Amino acid sequence: MSGFSPELGGKRLELIREIVPGARQVAVLSNRDNPATAPIVRAIETAAQRLPVQLDLVDVRTPDQLANAFKEMAQRRPGAFLLVADPMLFSQSQRVVEIAARYRLPGVYEQRLFVDQGGLISYGQFVDERFQQAAVYVDRILRGAKPADLPIERPTKFELVINLKTAKALGLTIPQSVLLRADEVIR
Repeated sequence: MSGFSPELGGKRLELIREIVPGARQVAVLSNRDNPATAPIVRAIETAAQRLPVQLDLVDVRTPDQLANAFKEMAQRRPGAFLLVADPMLFSQSQRVVEIAARYRLPGVYEQRLFVDQGGLISYGQFVDERFQQAAVYVDRILRGAKPADLPIERPTKFELVINLKTAKALGLTIPQSVLLRADEVIR
């Protein structure tokens, strides 16, 4: 099974433009030490050319670099930021959300974990689907299937989660067209 969907980076950038239409500059917060980051950033760069949006790539490799990264982002005044998934950044999710709120930066995330903790919006794979797929694979293997014979499956269901409390705190009005597409709205 694979949860890797770099093309969703472009979709997240499109969401930023819908929610913050005046955002001509968007920061991309990522850990460049993670090899999975490069294809996601390329997808975001491709989408940025089409929209057009200027990107500000901000590299964060350790938790102690987070505060300075946000400070630098805020000084450059992006309209919003997009966080690229990374285990280190996931482990710091609460801190990321708190620092983003301190600098009043709207953020779009890959996982709803950030939105549940107070982030603005997430768009990514529906995590429950991955667990269901894993259970099916475990069942097949326990019944004798060889793991090497099983096809690699990618996510097919994605979820959009919006935190309206955060939107209000940031002074943002989420367009009705985005709210209607949301799988969940936190009020």
